[in-house]
Amino acid sequence: MKVLDKTISQLTVPTPFAVGDAHVYLLKGDTLSLVDAGVKTKAAWEALKTQLRQLGYAPNDIEQIILTHHHPDHIGLIEAFPRAERIVAHQNTDAWLRQDEAFLACFEAFFRQLLTACGVPEELMPKTSEERSTLQLTGKGQLTDVLDEGDTLPGHDDWHVIETKGHAQSHLSFLRKRDGAFIGGDHLLYHISPNPLLEPPAENNKERPKPLLQYRANLLKCQSLDIQTVYPGHGPIFSDVEKLIPVRLQKQEKRANKVYDLLLKGAQTPFDSCKQIFPKKYENQLNLTMSETLGQLDYLEDAGLAAKTIKDGIYYYAAKNRA
Repeated sequence: MKVLDKTISQLTVPTPFAVGDAHVYLLKGDTLSLVDAGVKTKAAWEALKTQLRQLGYAPNDIEQIILTHHHPDHIGLIEAFPRAERIVAHQNTDAWLRQDEAFLACFEAFFRQLLTACGVPEELMPKTSEERSTLQLTGKGQLTDVLDEGDTLPGHDDWHVIETKGHAQSHLSFLRKRDGAFIGGDHLLYHISPNPLLEPPAENNKERPKPLLQYRANLLKCQSLDIQTVYPGHGPIFSDVEKLIPVRLQKQEKRANKVYDLLLKGAQTPFDSCKQIFPKKYENQLNLTMSETLGQLDYLEDAGLAAKTIKDGIYYYAAKNRA
């Protein structure tokens, strides 16, 4: 637990995920709010209660929950605060909080269709989506208020909402302009680069999102925000944003160049590329590795370095000559 200034404190809770501990932020203002809510485990709940008590609060004191995005290590304990009548986040968070069965079924159908088109064989298809398998770690509820780019946080009008899609289609970050403090969720992390994860298109959109391109665009947006200190969802607090963002962009371009080199040998399916990039991981982490692979292919296609064709319902990518 760290008291960062008079209005914000960082609380840290364990998670069962490879990413490790997650940070939750207590915001004081006209409303007492939590930004994110850890994961739904006994260990996380005990850690959160203990740290709240050290700050002089109890769970009943929390009046509002603000979410950076919908992943289970950020929304798990939303049901544990009886006075928190307001849950505010991006509109795309709501279906996850409600655990809407029709939404989850559409999500799984989208992935099956996409993985099939990418050349993934039937025997490797996940029996259930990773998202459904983690529902027991996820809090259930419903948004009371929707946040959009440019809004201020309810009860904390010095914090401004920045849309930072990429890692999730629900991802928001929050900027305090007077001192450049930035609650960044999983968008900006010091020690690792977050995975831009595949998700279905929005209800009225036929084309799937391209999360790596979104993530890169939002990294560039962050360069113009005069961010001084990042309060992340995982890992250490840090300040050298102007140095970190170019490194993240360069690493992505380096990975894309490796995929380009594979395509120079001949056209291949995304799954063909995935097996070569992640030979030890693709079977056990198919969603993650295919998200990463398709992200690189999206980048190459957007840069004019690859072209996609469809044959018998299967995607094939081929390299194009560099200008």
